[in-house]
Amino acid sequence: MTDRLSSYGYAFQIKVITALLVDKSFLQQISDIMLSSYFESDANSWIVDTILEYFTEYKSSPTLEVMKVKLEKVDHEILKEQVVAHLKDAWKYTESPDLEYIKDQARDFCKNQEIKKAILGSVELLKNGDYDGIKARVDEALKAGADKDIGHDYMVEIDERYTDAVRDVQPTPWEVINELTDGGLGKGELGVMVAPAGIGKSWALMNVGADAVKKGKTVVHYTLELNQAYVGLRYDSVITGIANQNLKHYKEDIKEQLSKLKGELIIKHYPTKSVSVMGLRAHVEKCIMQGKKPDVIIVDYADLLRGHGQEKRHELEGIYEDLRGMAGEYEIPVWTASQANRSALEEDIIDASKISESYGKVMVADFVLSLSRKVADKLAGTGRWHVIKNRFGPDGITLPSKMNTSNGQFHLYAETSVGGKDTQKQMDGGNELTRKLLARKYQEISNEGFE
Repeated sequence: MTDRLSSYGYAFQIKVITALLVDKSFLQQISDIMLSSYFESDANSWIVDTILEYFTEYKSSPTLEVMKVKLEKVDHEILKEQVVAHLKDAWKYTESPDLEYIKDQARDFCKNQEIKKAILGSVELLKNGDYDGIKARVDEALKAGADKDIGHDYMVEIDERYTDAVRDVQPTPWEVINELTDGGLGKGELGVMVAPAGIGKSWALMNVGADAVKKGKTVVHYTLELNQAYVGLRYDSVITGIANQNLKHYKEDIKEQLSKLKGELIIKHYPTKSVSVMGLRAHVEKCIMQGKKPDVIIVDYADLLRGHGQEKRHELEGIYEDLRGMAGEYEIPVWTASQANRSALEEDIIDASKISESYGKVMVADFVLSLSRKVADKLAGTGRWHVIKNRFGPDGITLPSKMNTSNGQFHLYAETSVGGKDTQKQMDGGNELTRKLLARKYQEISNEGFE
């Protein structure tokens, strides 16, 4: 860390502003002790004042568009120019690797600035020999970094906790999952789908996105493997039920169906390991500025995001923590996927032990669902979903599923439902078909041996 950062100079202060703009949870934690007077320039003081005032009224960080509107009311051209320049500097640091350090040091910064003010303000007291007064000022300054919120008063704030307990959920396409999660995934919550490569986790995420769009919601889908156009084609299949390879024959029909949708879908591609969660936050801000605040965010998939350069296990854990933080910051449900290891390919049920670098991911997530499809399942068009973790209801439950990866149609059932029993028969049929194919192959090999 540079001397300028460690001494709380301009570089440090501008990065504090960056964190205030892009991280709502940080703003929430620091707002009760942060003062604009702690910042050395008038421009930075104005920015911080504006952020804090906006947060007090709306409980969120102002977008750059909001900052622009407020700046237009300032009758001071030099200050305007300085504010614009400083905001540009702040926005450059959204990808800075030391932002987490900045946030960690923010309380010490507040305390440091308050002590400085106390000392400078004690000159007259010193002249008068009022040492008790000086001590009182310094003692008060030392409290500046303390959190004033003591927490939830259980016996008094009964009504508040029942109000806060409302999760404002976004349902999934599958009724059985909605029942297990008390309605779906709520604001600020992280859902993870786990599967080996090529099993269908991307299709499953698109089912969630398509369902939300059909319900009139705005969805932002981040893809770190497939390009934007190809993901769009897959969404066409999920929404219309037309097989991916046949889409080009039904272009006009697809246009007509899509024109009836009330929701919006933004698909944004980033190359693998080219963007961090902070970069996703910056993109969300752009969407908000354009009037397209997401109701659901999908990241396909989190393991391919850029981390903080730590040892792999800790890096992945940090990525999932950042995603959970982003969900909380914007009060949006976030769905992502995770890779299962190779040993999971032929498993009937994939549990937490089969998730690549599993412990940290499972600990962070609110809901974790795995998908397994053996050869027999693929032949039968079926799969097995297993609830690994569920903060909102029971876990350890396995759900049979009908799956068509040509058009992305996924249907999940309770084991005891009619659909579940039918699907189980279908799975058994897949096992029988596998045996027949193996027997036929054995016959072919045997016949070849007699030629």
